[in-house]
Amino acid sequence: MARRAGQRGLPDLGPRGEGWVLGQFLLLGLLVVVGVPGLRNLPPNALLDWLLLAAGVIALAGAGWVALAGFRDLGPSLTPLPRPHADAVLVESGVYAVVRHPIYAGLILGGLGWSLVTRSPVAAAVTAVLAVYLDLKSRREEAWLADRYAGYVGYRRRTRRFVPGIY
Repeated sequence: MARRAGQRGLPDLGPRGEGWVLGQFLLLGLLVVVGVPGLRNLPPNALLDWLLLAAGVIALAGAGWVALAGFRDLGPSLTPLPRPHADAVLVESGVYAVVRHPIYAGLILGGLGWSLVTRSPVAAAVTAVLAVYLDLKSRREEAWLADRYAGYVGYRRRTRRFVPGIY
């Protein structure tokens, strides 16, 4: 596991970061599984339940839109792995003009939506862990991107990580 200065001590977890992807999929699977028991509470029977369901559906729709825009805008540079592939280009347009990691943002928002739809505090806790994990994964990815693209440091200064104008 080679580390270079500027990587903040985060491990590579494989030549292209394969371990980061495995961890991400394990957390996403866990998120779905722990939320499933909450589905037995559908349909809602109280106003608060209906409001949580509506907020969750809206969050899921927003998550889908943001993540799909990220997939679309990356085009042939898309890879599930954090280290860019040989033919990849730096994308700063579309949704990437607003946030640096829209797919990760979509996954986090989707986890929040799922937690609300299923009314599962355990799913909400897993979503919080997923958010921290994706933050760390994005930091590892950004070290590779900064090594690869001269313009990445400027892009990182101009654009927030997950939430426009906030973080």
